[in-house]
Amino acid sequence: MRAVRLHAIGGPQNLQIDELDVEQPRESDVLVRVRAAALNRRDVFITQGLYPKIALPVTLGSDGAGEIVALGSVFAGLAVGDEVVIDPMLAWGDDPRVWDAAHSSILGMPREGTFAQYVAVPAENVYPKPTQLSMEEAAAIPLAGLTGYRAVVTRGELRAGETVLITGVGGGVQTFVLLFAKRLGARVIVTSSTQEKLERAQALGADLAIDYKATPDWHKSLRSETIDLVVDSSGGDTLRKALDVIRPGGRIVVYGGTTGEATIRLFPLFWKHVSVLGTSMGSPEDFAGMLEFFDDGLRPVVDRVFPLDDAVGAFEYLASANQFGKVVLGVE
Repeated sequence: MRAVRLHAIGGPQNLQIDELDVEQPRESDVLVRVRAAALNRRDVFITQGLYPKIALPVTLGSDGAGEIVALGSVFAGLAVGDEVVIDPMLAWGDDPRVWDAAHSSILGMPREGTFAQYVAVPAENVYPKPTQLSMEEAAAIPLAGLTGYRAVVTRGELRAGETVLITGVGGGVQTFVLLFAKRLGARVIVTSSTQEKLERAQALGADLAIDYKATPDWHKSLRSETIDLVVDSSGGDTLRKALDVIRPGGRIVVYGGTTGEATIRLFPLFWKHVSVLGTSMGSPEDFAGMLEFFDDGLRPVVDRVFPLDDAVGAFEYLASANQFGKVVLGVE
């Protein structure tokens, strides 16, 4: 089979297409013929060495969709030919509140990932592909959709009629946060540094869009709003501003820190009784719940589809942060 492999740290230019033997599924695995696989910021970080415990060479890729071609043994509800989408969160553990940090991992390093024609994954990690979605759309869902679902639903407990602030809309996860929040009946405020992304967010249902680059003190204009939930992956100064605008008793969910560590004022944190909630990935229950949104007619946002042979171009495009939604590889 053909696979996109990383052989050295230093950026996406060190990716190459290798010819490998197809991995045979273990007793508890299924073998999936991958038809599409999506990129995540995690994949770019690994090529740059910005991820712990990197072991090379490795086939990257956490997200994928395709058909089952072999079973390690007989599994109830699964059969050769089934179209499936892959949950990349491996061995979450028994506690739905938090993953088992000692034993859990994510597909695509250290375990071989989805940027290949075939991938063997635990049978418990494959789910029926939502029938109305293309393979490219289904592949766009897993890691970002799971992270967004847990941030909005499981940790954020967003309810109809509430207002949510989504900082830095346009990336994969925050685009899913927008889709889920609107489906739940929330009022949505988004920020971005480009008008194009703000306009696309409004086309998806955002009620208020703010250019934080043009208005550095954007948070001051939101003090008259009643913001129940903030979903943030930026950290840095953005988290400080989120504490300024969140309502008393509100929730702030954080799943990343792309702009660096945050220095916050403690007074609004304790005076307003704010809950700051960390999250990452999601449980099997989260993944199943997240897929129900797409069984009900929702569609993910796919920005561009690259061929497997142009994986380097796909990585470079994602690293530029110009995308809105997901970047996907088509796997022939």
